[in-house]
Formats: sequence, C-alpha cells, structure tokens
Amino acid sequence: MYTTAYLNEVVEIQQSRFFGRDSGVPRAIDHTAIAEEGFATIITGVRRCGKSTLLRQLAGENRANCFFLNFEDIRLSAFEPDDFVRLDQIVREAQTTRLFFDEVQVVDGWERYVRQKLDDGCQVYVTGSNASMLSRELGTRLTGRHLQAELFPFSFSEFCSFRQIEVTETSADAYLHTGGFPEYVKTENPQVIQQLIDDIIHRDIAVRYGIRDVGALRRLAAYLFANIARPFSANKLAAQLSIKAVSTVGEYIDHLEAAYLIATINRYSHSEKARLRNPRKAYCIDNAVVEFGTVKTSDDLGRKLENTVFLHLRRYFRSLFYFQEQHECDFIAFSGSKPTCAVQVCYFLNADNLDRELNGGFEALDFFGMDEGLLVTLNQTDRFTRAGKSIHALPLHRFLSMDWK
Repeated sequence: MYTTAYLNEVVEIQQSRFFGRDSGVPRAIDHTAIAEEGFATIITGVRRCGKSTLLRQLAGENRANCFFLNFEDIRLSAFEPDDFVRLDQIVREAQTTRLFFDEVQVVDGWERYVRQKLDDGCQVYVTGSNASMLSRELGTRLTGRHLQAELFPFSFSEFCSFRQIEVTETSADAYLHTGGFPEYVKTENPQVIQQLIDDIIHRDIAVRYGIRDVGALRRLAAYLFANIARPFSANKLAAQLSIKAVSTVGEYIDHLEAAYLIATINRYSHSEKARLRNPRKAYCIDNAVVEFGTVKTSDDLGRKLENTVFLHLRRYFRSLFYFQEQHECDFIAFSGSKPTCAVQVCYFLNADNLDRELNGGFEALDFFGMDEGLLVTLNQTDRFTRAGKSIHALPLHRFLSMDWK
C-alpha cells in the first residue's frame, strides 16, 4: 500500500518519460477497437513488441488530457487493489478523461477500476502481455464494455519504415532473418532476445503459475522453437522431454501461448473432436526467438519462411488451420466460418518438390470450394492452373505486402 504523495511522485516521473519518448513508427492495428465511447480498448501482445509506444501514439500531443501509468514499474511492485482509491484521487485532480494503463494485469482487481472509470465517462486504454489472464478478467467485470486488439512485433512494412528501406527481395530477406522486435531490429544484439525469452518464461509463466520444474518448461519451449511447423502431440512430447504428465505438457503449452511466445494451429476437420485429437503445429512469435531461443546445428530457412508467412496471416485471421488429406496444404485461413485463402509455403520451387506443393494446394482448393490459392516462395513468381483453378506463386516481399482488411 502506498501514500497518495508517493503515487503522485511516481505518476509525475512516468508522465514525463512517457511524453518525452519518440512516438516511433506508426503501428498497424485494428482501429475499430480504438476509442469507442463507453468501451475500454484492450491491447494485448508479447512483451517488447511496442505496446507502450502504441499508447504514446494514441495519446497524441494533448498531454493535459492524458494520464499514463505503467504498473510494472518496480516502484509499484507492492501496488494493491486498495491503492486504486488513492490513484483515483490523483486522476480526478488531474481532470483528465483519457487513461492509459500499461501492463495492468499484474494488479488484482484492475478490471473493477477500469469499469468505474468507464462509468465516469473516461476513455480507457489498457495493455497486457498475458492473453488468458486478461480474457478471464474481461469476461467477468467488463463483459460488453471492452474492445480488443492485438499488437505483434513489426510487420514487414513497419520493419521497412523503421529502417527506412524499400520493399524489395533484399529487405524481405533481411526481415526473414531479423524478425520484428523493435529493440532487436535497432540493435541486433542477441542478448535483447535472450533476456526477453528468459523474462517471459521466468516472470510471466513460472512465477505467475507457481511452476517448480522450470527446466522442463524451458526444454519444451526450446523444442517448439526448434521445430516450428512440425506436427506434435502432447503424448510424444511428454515422453521425449521427460515430463511426467501429459497434462503438464498441455498446461505449459497453454501458458506459452497465453504469453504470446508461440501459437498453435489444428489440422482442419469438420469434426471439433477430430481437430482436438489430431497433431497440432506450433509457430513462434518472431524469427529472432527461433534464432536465439534454442541450440541449432543448421539455419532452417524454409521453416523461418513458413513462420513468417504464418505471422503475416495471423495479423489478419484469428482462425487458421493446416489441411491434410492425401496431400498437405500449410495454411487455410477463415473469416468467420468462411474459408478465405489457401496458402502453401516453399523456400525454392524445383523439380523435386513442385508436384508435392501443387498437389497439396489444389486438393485444398477442391476441398474448400475455392478457385485460387497462393504459393509463397523466397523470390520466385509463377502461375499454375489445373481443372479451372489457379495457384499463384509469388515472392515473400509481395506476399508480405498483401492486406486482407
């Protein structure tokens, strides 16, 4: 518990730093979730992807009408629900109606205070790095009073804007290797990524959920980073990684997903039970995490390319599957209940892999009743037709420039 004077001092320091920072590269986000009257805007995403910078962009230059507080400040480590009473006194005295709360999920009862400020007529913007904790709390106190948006590390276009380079094959290749975490794009210091992974696994997962066998959690994370795009099952992972219970593997994967380190997709099936029974595939939040999150003997550019394609699709589609019947197609994206696009990924097309890639793509088009599909390569362009259907092969930089909004 803190005194009002102490809280006010922390607020003044944070406000000064917040408005003194560079607003950075404009971030792409779902603006239908921004600033709707009577609704809290909830922005979630992995640590260090730029959520605080996005809040600075949303705040604009009208400092007098904005109130910012980062709840992960070490000086607020003992913040308790009762401290919201003193915080509210400071907010009222500031006579501000736009509130920006960073990493608010670390404080119990935050959603009650947000609801109160909405009732007071304020606009409230909230960020958080744990999707499941936010969802649980939003579903109780803020049902019907919030809109959600996700922020990812830099997209390809944001990467090019940050580095002030053109959209070309060369810049796409740089993005493939570097990824999009802003601080790493700026410094290319591997310790930035290694410390980020450690913070998420230790602070956001192990400490928060009381996990004792942190070594098993780290082994699982490293395995998934090293095996992106490969099917896996919890049963096999438990045996392979010497984790005693299959249920523990499932819990660890859920925690890694909630912290945005990984995302998993199911094999498509009309049956929900079959989807849950079939092996899943895991993808990673950024290629820099793939690079520095595990020990590798080779640089698997094909899987990094597939991970990059996944991340671009995930920015637009929440519902993604892989398809596998006689052949396999890497991604089927759905808008609601409607299949929108089928996407294959191949680093370089040649005589050995062309039939396999096309057979999977055309089988998916037939299955879902679509006429056209995509085949993303590093730098090749082509067009293939079969029975009135087409698959367009295109280079990565062109695919990453596509917008499905």
